[in-house]
Amino acid sequence: MASPDGVEVHGPAREQYQAVLSDDALGLVAELQRELGPTRATLLGRRAERQAGFDAGELPDFLAGTASVREGDWRVAPVGGQLADRRVEITGPTDRKMLINALNSGARVFMADFEDANSPTWENMFGGQQNLVDAVDGTISFERPDGRRYRLGDQVATLMPRPRGWHLPEKHIVVDGVRASASLVDFGLFMFHGARRLLERGEGVYLYLPKLESHLEARLWNDAFQLAQDRLGIPRATVKATVLIETITAAFEMDEILYELRDHSAGLNAGRWDYMFSIIKKFRNRPEFVLPDRNKVTMTVPFMRAYTQLLVKTCHRRGAFAMGGMSAFIPSRKRPEINQQAIAKVREDKQREAGDGFDGTWVAHPDLVPVAMEVFDAVLRDRPNQIDRQRDDVKVGQRELLDIASTPGEVTEEGLRNDVNVGIQYISSWLRGQGAAPIFNLMEDAATAEIARSQVWQWVHNSVKLQEGRTVTAELVRQTATEELEKIRGQVGDEFFYAEGRPDQSRALFEQAALADEFIEFLTIPAYEHLD
Repeated sequence: MASPDGVEVHGPAREQYQAVLSDDALGLVAELQRELGPTRATLLGRRAERQAGFDAGELPDFLAGTASVREGDWRVAPVGGQLADRRVEITGPTDRKMLINALNSGARVFMADFEDANSPTWENMFGGQQNLVDAVDGTISFERPDGRRYRLGDQVATLMPRPRGWHLPEKHIVVDGVRASASLVDFGLFMFHGARRLLERGEGVYLYLPKLESHLEARLWNDAFQLAQDRLGIPRATVKATVLIETITAAFEMDEILYELRDHSAGLNAGRWDYMFSIIKKFRNRPEFVLPDRNKVTMTVPFMRAYTQLLVKTCHRRGAFAMGGMSAFIPSRKRPEINQQAIAKVREDKQREAGDGFDGTWVAHPDLVPVAMEVFDAVLRDRPNQIDRQRDDVKVGQRELLDIASTPGEVTEEGLRNDVNVGIQYISSWLRGQGAAPIFNLMEDAATAEIARSQVWQWVHNSVKLQEGRTVTAELVRQTATEELEKIRGQVGDEFFYAEGRPDQSRALFEQAALADEFIEFLTIPAYEHLD
């Protein structure tokens, strides 16, 4: 195992997670960083080059240089065992109590999230790694101050961690004077501590991969898998990863992404919220791509429908799982009238996914597992999945994927207020270490906050008019922020608002990301400097 020479750990106390941050574990992280860090930097630079092309009027399209991959007759390596049936998956952060509840939820898979549903504090990242070790060992428990205890049940979901995206650094771990890739930190620590434990229990090593923008970025992950497996003495092709298709550029490279990971692939997932953010971000300077209020951009609008249908067709042609998107609704035990309407929408959404051929779907709350399970049970019955259902009827090309103009709806004052309110509230939650925030009966995470602030940026910089008549300007956004902050203060109370809510800082970060002259690629990057 590589020496940890050249590795620095900057945190409240390394001793707090001495086992997680052992010399050997950090040695693996350092080797991953040294071997793959330069390629990562090159690929992030390529993202900027592609963005410059979009700003100049170019549009993404299927790659001419990889036509042979798209036209070829190949399939990914089969995935069986505990991952053969994924009809309902639940997502959430690596918080100890939430992790136990998710594993006990009745879902087939738990996506343990180090990314959008997590705030990358020292405790969340490295305490989260320790929680995964305890979950794999089956020893995890949690006791509340009132004495209530949480333990794993007899039947638990299959664990699938999601490391952070390629764009994010981990400031607590520095290798050769450079902040390590957060992706490689999360992956390396989980592999070092969890892979052999899982294999010894007869289970698989499964991951979700976020924010990919090209097949070359998938190739980099494949290189990381091979390197880690070799160093740990684990056979290649042991790791199986599901890639979230949540950028418009990746939507044009789904075949190629599966091909790059073909020995390590567990399919693709329709990451709907980040996908919408990507549409706004990539075409932010193009008036013809302006979207209406975010709550009006549903999965039935043409460009979203095209993307999900193409995903199912592509996956099943290659023998891979096609996983549906997130239902972000949070049931309210105090307001059953809200539940009735919302659960009906959740059911409709899951019926559409199951009918389209998806092999499973995501929910954000344990109370939604039975609803989603019932829908997929009705379609799958005793089959583990429907990979054998080919979608040769689907005809999707560049025009359909970029048909943003057909999206119905208007830009309204209500939509502007919702974006500002949710954006500020989410940043406040994130700064307090909570990456999954219940707001207005929806589980908001970094992806939905990115939609909110990028949409405001898009409206301001394209001088969009509200349905009510006013033009969206920086001044109007600041005025709206002042008014919405007063509403938030009234809802949470003065004591919390001023003592813990960090309203001024949350507002400043939102306005920085929503009103800057140059678009900030991810709001979490500047916000990260305000975390411990």
